[in-house]
Amino acid sequence: MAKILVTGGAGFIGSHVADAYLAAGHAVAVVDNLIAGSKENVPAAATFYPVDIRSEELGTVFAREKPEYVSHLAAQIDVRRSLTEPLFDAEVNILGSLNVLEQSVAHGVRKFIFSSTGGAIYGEPKELPATEECPPNPKCHYATSKLAFEFYLHLYHTLYELPYAILRFPNVYGPRQSPEGEAGVCSILTGLMLRGQQPTLYGFGAPLRDYVYVGDIARAMSLALDRGDCVTLNLGSGRGTSVRELFDIIRELVGYEGEPVLAALRPGEVEKNYISGDRAAAVLGWRPEVDLREGLRRTVDHIRAQFEKNNKAG
Repeated sequence: MAKILVTGGAGFIGSHVADAYLAAGHAVAVVDNLIAGSKENVPAAATFYPVDIRSEELGTVFAREKPEYVSHLAAQIDVRRSLTEPLFDAEVNILGSLNVLEQSVAHGVRKFIFSSTGGAIYGEPKELPATEECPPNPKCHYATSKLAFEFYLHLYHTLYELPYAILRFPNVYGPRQSPEGEAGVCSILTGLMLRGQQPTLYGFGAPLRDYVYVGDIARAMSLALDRGDCVTLNLGSGRGTSVRELFDIIRELVGYEGEPVLAALRPGEVEKNYISGDRAAAVLGWRPEVDLREGLRRTVDHIRAQFEKNNKAG
């Protein structure tokens, strides 16, 4: 059994990662400022600290918990906000992450696992699915800040021999993703259709993305504890799904009868991006297991249950 600190562990992906670590028998501490996350998402068996990763309080958490592993998911994830507030994006994704990294070195962490982005870091890849050899070509501040921190991880391994695993995420979806957020097209479309509101499909519904279920992502984060030192891995399905195809599946699951509004892509968004998971299969023994339709069914069921719960409470 290992002791693991999960930053962003009250968030959508982070809470599923904490669940996976606990299910594997590890002890988990969660750090989250609850700006985007929810205390309800934190597993009951985890120790919770309502602390911002930019705060000096983070050192107190490390001193108290003495984690052997750090799973770093806390981040500013909104592409559009990164374009309008680049200083805030860098403050969280670079300076905040550096604070976590500095504390990890100071307290003897054995391995640092970082959630990066494969959905944004490659920009518009010339060859699809994009592999880890694809040159990074960020089109937004968010992807740039994630890439910058990857270089810090390489540097800290050189300087302090801290092992790391960089896991580049595709578009992750599933239960606990907020339908009210600016990121997460699956949950946003579901929320709008459940309310009977007309969704907008940007890029006229044509953009291709790689959608992987959150439980599969959490499983990869768990496997990375003891597999793959100093590696960069795409957690992709290798398959692109259009936004229109996504809309059609969710519409059927929800029972929505309307048509979407079609609009042009917004700044920072790309036409086609999906990533290969072949290296993750070789290094971690990992492949996505939950197919898109089943994952979307679980997502719709969860959001519908949340809406019904909120309506009864109201």
